[in-house]
Amino acid sequence: MQARADIERILNLSPVMPVVVIEDAATAPELARAFVRGGIRVVEITLRTAAALRAMEAIAREVPDISVGAGTVLCAEDLRAAANAGATFAISPGSTSVLLEAGRHAPIPYLPAIATASELMAGLAHGYRCFKFFPAGPAGGIAMLKSFAGPFPQARFCPTGGITQETVKSYLDLPNVLCAGGSWLSPADALAAGDWQRIETLAAKAAASRT
Repeated sequence: MQARADIERILNLSPVMPVVVIEDAATAPELARAFVRGGIRVVEITLRTAAALRAMEAIAREVPDISVGAGTVLCAEDLRAAANAGATFAISPGSTSVLLEAGRHAPIPYLPAIATASELMAGLAHGYRCFKFFPAGPAGGIAMLKSFAGPFPQARFCPTGGITQETVKSYLDLPNVLCAGGSWLSPADALAAGDWQRIETLAAKAAASRT
């Protein structure tokens, strides 16, 4: 399944995937460049604002050194819109049978999210091997991921939600974790101020989390 291989390759680009809420699409390329200078090669732009799709378009056009993905994908139409905007992958905060099926035929790789063993089993039954584990902290965190490893040795994860720079290495040390998602790399005040140096510094710390 080519899409499975593609999403695994994307999740291996950087140990941490920044999860970003963009209010002003014009700032997106500079944000992406700051991530790249810090050693980050992948970013998730959440579909939570009117600027999100334009931000993806701008990053895809101006910053080819980073793989830009769409987050908060809730339906098949979101998948198509993300692909049309230049996103190279898509991520949802949960999963439904309709979305799991749509993701199998989407023009870009799709990463469904799970929080329970039953949701994980449903995703595996649809042919997926990689999953977002969300919300990681409230859903059981490291202990839950360790519990998944026994009955589901084939599954790999990108835990997201409640993770910080101080806790991320504990997640990355787990053999079934490919990368972790986090919003701490792009604080709202730094984005508003255009403090790209601060964001680059945070990205550099995150990029070194696995060393």
